[in-house]
Amino acid sequence: MKLLTLITMTLALTQSVYAQQSGDYSIDPLHSKVGFEIPHLVISSVEGKFNEYEGKIALAEKFNQSSVEAKIKIASIDTSVSKRDDHLRSSAFFDANKHPEMTFVSKQIKGTPKSFKMIGDLTIKGITKKVTFDGQYLGSVVDGYGNQKVAFTAKAKINRKDFGLTWNSMVEAGPVVGDDVTLSLKIQAAKIQVQKAASK
Repeated sequence: MKLLTLITMTLALTQSVYAQQSGDYSIDPLHSKVGFEIPHLVISSVEGKFNEYEGKIALAEKFNQSSVEAKIKIASIDTSVSKRDDHLRSSAFFDANKHPEMTFVSKQIKGTPKSFKMIGDLTIKGITKKVTFDGQYLGSVVDGYGNQKVAFTAKAKINRKDFGLTWNSMVEAGPVVGDDVTLSLKIQAAKIQVQKAASK
């Protein structure tokens, strides 16, 4: 009997965590990560992230009707090497002064919360291309302050040259920088609280 009760409680908790909590959510950069990885010197790779970004998730009751919009500050790029970061911000790469933001706007979501494809427009250096993220909705919880939180992960692969990021150099083994970039999202977002009008 105790085992049955424990199983029932576990199932109830699992369903509660993974239940969809529809509404508008704001991405929490303190508990999220927008990262990337790119081949380097043919045999290895460089990983990095962007430290400044904002976005909104509209989580619908029907999951495939949900949407995502995000803006990322190019100048916040961080590969843990300041000289390399300066090069990436320069006109040779992202040209952060002329194009200070990259944006993503979802157009379609297919699949289920546990395994979905998020198709949308990614804009870098003023060039917009369709990109598909493979994602997983991780669930919803209420934090210690009473805020409703949701989380998901997603990955996509893009060719940097499609977005005008063409700089390269050669070594004996081949190009210093590869073309295929893996984008990796680990997102936590807080439900936007609707402000009630003060009673007169």
